[in-house]
Amino acid sequence: MPFSFPQRTPLDVSGGVPADPVDPVALEQARSIVDSLKLLPAAERSAKLLSIAHSFKDIPADVGSYIVPAAELQAAYEGLVPEHKAALDAIHKRVKTFAEAQRSSVTDVTIPIPGGEAGHTVSPCVTAGCYAPGGRYPLPSSVIMTAVTARAAGCANVVVASPRPAPITLAAAYVAGADIFIRVGGAQAIAAMAYGVPSPSPSPSSTSAIPAIPPCNVIVGPGNKWVTAAKSLVSGHCGIDMLAGPSEVLVICDDTADVSIVAADLIAQAEHDVVARPILITTEQAMCDKITKECERQLELMPEPNKSTATEAFSGGYAVVCASIDECIQISDHIAPEHLEIQTRESEAVARKCAHYGGLFIGRDAAETLGDYGAGPNHTLPTGGTGKYTGGLSVFNFLRIRTWMRVDDSAKSQTVVKDSIVMARLEGLEGHARAAEARLGDGERDKKKARK
Repeated sequence: MPFSFPQRTPLDVSGGVPADPVDPVALEQARSIVDSLKLLPAAERSAKLLSIAHSFKDIPADVGSYIVPAAELQAAYEGLVPEHKAALDAIHKRVKTFAEAQRSSVTDVTIPIPGGEAGHTVSPCVTAGCYAPGGRYPLPSSVIMTAVTARAAGCANVVVASPRPAPITLAAAYVAGADIFIRVGGAQAIAAMAYGVPSPSPSPSSTSAIPAIPPCNVIVGPGNKWVTAAKSLVSGHCGIDMLAGPSEVLVICDDTADVSIVAADLIAQAEHDVVARPILITTEQAMCDKITKECERQLELMPEPNKSTATEAFSGGYAVVCASIDECIQISDHIAPEHLEIQTRESEAVARKCAHYGGLFIGRDAAETLGDYGAGPNHTLPTGGTGKYTGGLSVFNFLRIRTWMRVDDSAKSQTVVKDSIVMARLEGLEGHARAAEARLGDGERDKKKARK
């Protein structure tokens, strides 16, 4: 298709409501798959999962297990050429270091309360489910981002799911310390991780049993529209990270930006998928024109299928020319993009004014692609405007902040007891009031009896 990068006005993009991340058709298709596993007796799920995986070609017809053995994960890692192994190890180390720093930033808390103490504890969920796409491109980086973060949070069990996994994806799961790898994708993978799949009874000819897939407490990771739909269906039964839509990058630039770098960064995001959204916001019409021409030039040099995918994505993206940097920021905040790059004269000052985004990349050399491949912060980020109320994947997705209180001095607790009695009766909850009255001190109980 011919190259097109539409230009819109600030007014065009400053109104409207973001699209629902859950496609209604995909939702019904995903519901059918999820229910086909969820509603089955647990003992029958293994055969059903294998059947679905075969029908969607997640697994070749001649492969009789949806679990990749641990030895195969290790062999995939050991079979890497030294350069690939070194890069995988380095990315793992940086992501782990960042995630562990996040984990250490939140700790147990204890404070005094009248008559005792209260606080919170920080503890990980037991089992994490990590999804990595396996469609248009293998994404071992998503395995690292999800599984390593779950491990840093302290999850005891880490399950990874990805259809048709490439050797590098298996190697990433090994480095990340995955306990179970399911070579299944789509809604069927989400259902399997949400509800669990017991180990089937081994056949007389089998030499080893297929391990059980434990029900996961939290399921995270990017995926296609069926994965997103399935996550919306299982949310509540287990936790999810977010409902992610098509990937996005928004670049704010002025006349000081490097045209070739801005174009390269827009293309890098556009090649993800035909529905990815490259967005350029600039203060200069001349820059808009130059970057558009540079995008077209660089795309001509791209191999297939990357070229066709990115070209189609650009037709769904857009460029906006604003009157000022402040207007650029205002429009960016309305969009709340997944990835926000600032390439301006004073990038740091501009970045500090931006309020809504998933991940922020400040300055010429802070390429979004470096975030994709393990500079440290996680690359699983909110899309479709959801950066206005949430952030990207982190150890906090796997942690439970649970509160507690203890009262061991009844006399000192009486102010809280009396306040509770008053508030309970204001709310019309007499049982609550009487439960609090049962904690009145002897003197207060005597006064209450005397009033009666």
